[in-house]
Amino acid sequence: MTRPRIKLGGLFALLALSGSLGAVPQARAAESAPDWLRTAAQETLPEYPKDTVAVVLLDERQTTVKPDGEIETLYRRAVRILRPEARKDFGSLGVSFTSETKISYMKAWTISSDGHEFALNDKDVTERNLYDAIEFTDVRMDMLKFPEVNPGSVIGYEYVQKRRPFMFEDAWEFQDTVPVRHARFVLQLPPSWEFAAQWINYAEQQAQNTGPNAHTWELKDVPAIEIEPDMPAWESIAGRLGVKYFPDDPALRTKTDASWKDMGLWYTALTQSSRNSTPQIKQKVTELTSGIADPLGKMRALTEYVQQHIRYFAIEIAIGGYQPHPAGDVFNHQYGDCKDKATLLSTMLHEIGIESFYVLIDTDRGIVRPDYPSTRFDHAILAIRLPDSIPDGGLFAMVKHPTLGRLLFFDPTNEYVPLGYLPSYLQDNYGLVVTPEGGELLSLPLLAPSTNRLLRTAKFSLDATGNLSGEVREMRWGGPAADGREEFQETAPAKRVEIFENFLGRSLNDFTLTGASIGNLDQSDDELSLDYKFVSPGYAKMAGDLLIVRPRVVGTQSWVILAGKPRKYPIEFEEATRQDDVFDITLPAGYVVDDLPAPVNVDCEYGSYRSDVQVSDGVLHYKRTYEIKDIVVPTLKLYEVKNFLQQVAEDESSSAVLRRAAP
Repeated sequence: MTRPRIKLGGLFALLALSGSLGAVPQARAAESAPDWLRTAAQETLPEYPKDTVAVVLLDERQTTVKPDGEIETLYRRAVRILRPEARKDFGSLGVSFTSETKISYMKAWTISSDGHEFALNDKDVTERNLYDAIEFTDVRMDMLKFPEVNPGSVIGYEYVQKRRPFMFEDAWEFQDTVPVRHARFVLQLPPSWEFAAQWINYAEQQAQNTGPNAHTWELKDVPAIEIEPDMPAWESIAGRLGVKYFPDDPALRTKTDASWKDMGLWYTALTQSSRNSTPQIKQKVTELTSGIADPLGKMRALTEYVQQHIRYFAIEIAIGGYQPHPAGDVFNHQYGDCKDKATLLSTMLHEIGIESFYVLIDTDRGIVRPDYPSTRFDHAILAIRLPDSIPDGGLFAMVKHPTLGRLLFFDPTNEYVPLGYLPSYLQDNYGLVVTPEGGELLSLPLLAPSTNRLLRTAKFSLDATGNLSGEVREMRWGGPAADGREEFQETAPAKRVEIFENFLGRSLNDFTLTGASIGNLDQSDDELSLDYKFVSPGYAKMAGDLLIVRPRVVGTQSWVILAGKPRKYPIEFEEATRQDDVFDITLPAGYVVDDLPAPVNVDCEYGSYRSDVQVSDGVLHYKRTYEIKDIVVPTLKLYEVKNFLQQVAEDESSSAVLRRAAP
């Protein structure tokens, strides 16, 4: 599922590099490349790893802040192409603009490996709308596609963007997934303005004073962020510089978020009239809660209504990227984006006497940092203040706040995660709770493994030729249930059998699915059940009088993410979870046990694993429990987790040996 986003990141230019924009314009050789690009292209580079697809030779931005609050920035970039794969990410340029953010100048060049120069300018620009089936916005994009994007070529561009931001905040994002040879940020402020700079994921660098209230930061040889399997979002690891501007004009000063409290006050003022109720909303609340005496039952009726019946569609024009539409409009139109859905639900909850607060959050864990107040949010949910009459039971996504009381976090946008739970990507993440007194950054809870359960039970029969047949039942709660519902509901019914087959194919070399069914698919408050039957010819391997059979028939928990060269970055598990397998395999007549896998009992700080195989009355009994306790494994702990996962993998592949008894 593509998670809808609040677009609070609209302060920053959207820069897209993509190689799939259609035909290359007819480039002209008449207009020569500028000196800065030629100088970059002539630089001798150090040796990089063979899989490096490109190198950013120069990444420069020159920002000028004017006394009236307008900000003008010149962006320059030069990239040397090293491998053909670079065309995908560096074959074109896209720069966004709105009514508040305009592009006044845009040019691009390619210098081929043999020294030929190709120029692009305004006549080569194509304009695109940035909206799709779930979004309409005033953000548009100017696009350029580079010619001759081949190994050895250097592509370069520069453009000027003028904007009047809603908040005086900037981010210099100088680190990329390829090496950066030179990076430069030049800041020119009005004489009496001040600024504050915060280095994130990078050692602090001092600015050079290059003129009256002019400041320059320069970096050399910034290493690439290498993408590794199951790492945190790379943007949360990359170095960046956050900059805030402090005007001398009190009217403009309100646009600087110096603290989380300030940001909350700003968002409170922006949304103060959004949650006004209407007669139509009051009537709907009465209809949905009629006959329900239990306050929690009323809450469930309202939360399910907004999740399931208010269609996700975003209309975000200018300040609409930040400001929700009025609750009455959202209800009347029956659609809205994440902050609109949160607004309507908050209004409906207020009608039954339950208070709630906006929570601004980023769906990539680690982007929001407690030490740097910032508008780096892309999603909005609610924190619901629970009345004393509602017990805690089953409401796992709750924290106890010293003044606000019990706060239950809930995402009205994700239709697969019911009240009481949180989507995995929001857990153990920071969210800004917005109250009339201001904003407060809180850590959202990591749900316990026991809330995200998968119990798989099975009965199989093995014959003397090694063929296996049987049936499996899976019961899922929490995260595994939400993931399963999403996968099945977003797949056409006629193709859902392929989901079962793909799962079985990860464990069995040869099989035929003979039946499958899904229970409670549309009831997100209930457990999800999956039943499937199959036969697997030659599952057990014959070796003379021996049959070699793997007790762990289906389901795998072992990972290969720690194989190969040493990792640089943490591991991020999807969620804390407990998953159990209980299998019974009826053995063929005339066979006795020759050898069984030893029991396994493995623990580490981040997980535990238990397995046991027993045989009694001709039946092999296999049980195991796999548990993940925490989700972000720092690099210093990778060896411990690698050892843990290796032992899981060894146990999953272990076999029991059966011997044909003498007649």
